[in-house]
Amino acid sequence: MASIFAEHHVGLVRLALIMVGDRATAEDVVQEAFTRTHAGRGRLRDADKALAYVRSAVLNGCRSVLRRRATVFRRALPYEPPVWSAESAALLGEERREVLLALRELPRRQREALTLRYYFDLADQEIADTMGVGASTVRSTIARGLAALARALGEDA
Repeated sequence: MASIFAEHHVGLVRLALIMVGDRATAEDVVQEAFTRTHAGRGRLRDADKALAYVRSAVLNGCRSVLRRRATVFRRALPYEPPVWSAESAALLGEERREVLLALRELPRRQREALTLRYYFDLADQEIADTMGVGASTVRSTIARGLAALARALGEDA
């Protein structure tokens, strides 16, 4: 588990950051996923799938955070995208920032599938295992997500 943490922690925090929108919560979600995985490591049937299990735990943690937020903010003002710091905006560049903001507006499943494909370079089956769906569902979800992203960014779909 220590080698998975050392090798994949930063990437998993990035995944969670894209999903939940703030670094502190993203780090908490990843830490909780590793803690739970470590505590239940004896129950893992296939040690080679530990990374997929941790990725799934991170996504599930992000879903829980987003559900709690939806409940808390149900009567609040409409969603405002996160405010980017000057440093973040400069580092990301305007185009990447626009893509990330448009990605945040996609439905959860499309956002998850696109993030796992294009930020983590996972194959269809790895994404399917992480999300708990079939590979054909991953392919169609990615296709719909890319089309929606292109529309949101004003590009030809």
